Amino acid sequence: MTRKRKKPRDLSDRAAFSDGGSIPRLGLGVYLSPSGKATVETVQAALRLGYRHIDTAAAYGNEAEVGQGLRASGVDRNDVFVTTKLWNDDQGYDRALRAFDRSTKLLKLDYLDLYLIHWPVPGLRLESWRALVRLREEGRVRSIGVSNFLVPHLEELIARFPVKPVINQVELHPFLTQDALFPFCERHGILIEAYSPLTKGVKLGDPAVNSVAAKHGKSPAQILIRWSLETADVSIPKTNRAERLRENIEVFDFSLDAEDHARLGALNENLYTGWDPRDVD
Repeated sequence: MTRKRKKPRDLSDRAAFSDGGSIPRLGLGVYLSPSGKATVETVQAALRLGYRHIDTAAAYGNEAEVGQGLRASGVDRNDVFVTTKLWNDDQGYDRALRAFDRSTKLLKLDYLDLYLIHWPVPGLRLESWRALVRLREEGRVRSIGVSNFLVPHLEELIARFPVKPVINQVELHPFLTQDALFPFCERHGILIEAYSPLTKGVKLGDPAVNSVAAKHGKSPAQILIRWSLETADVSIPKTNRAERLRENIEVFDFSLDAEDHARLGALNENLYTGWDPRDVD
């Protein structure tokens, strides 16, 4: 079982990075959010509801729309935490630097709050990290981290570089509890960020999740989001529906108790609903 984190109080809660920065603990992921008007409107609506953390990636093909939604919202850019990610085809030192330029140009941002290596590509990820370290030193990105890295990938990186990732973004939910990552990341000051906390919908009908939901008078989705916030440091559920944007942030008026955590924590089946990095050398 994963250990419980400090229970979040509201949307303003932030988790501290080892580099002195911080990140809002609940954000909006835009994976599979289509390019065009829909994503612009989703980001705009989220920011107006109070979200202050948007997570995109070059591979999603919607960085331009995220930037448009941010500007259309009227929220000051400095009040919004923006993450994007380096895709596999752009890994390596020089390619990573060029990819960063493309992303910031599409977003129309002068700096990024967080830039992540999206996947631990063999033979290239270390040179990609060297590029990210340079970008941080130049002040073009405030913090740098990784995504989908397991313990062996993190061990390799930490052995080669004095600059560690501040965060590791991984799929995390009661059906994939990532138990090995928690003690390792804790020792090295690396936060854990949960993506796909809603299991892409495939486990919303699970009897245990629904039982806990009924106990608290909440939806199964709200239970899974609350679990991820009480287990990981950061959570980024995704949705394109306005009513779900609101539902996903209505998770601060209740807490899960020890019985809930025991019941949900027992559901682990190492279920990857997306990419599985366990066979990546």
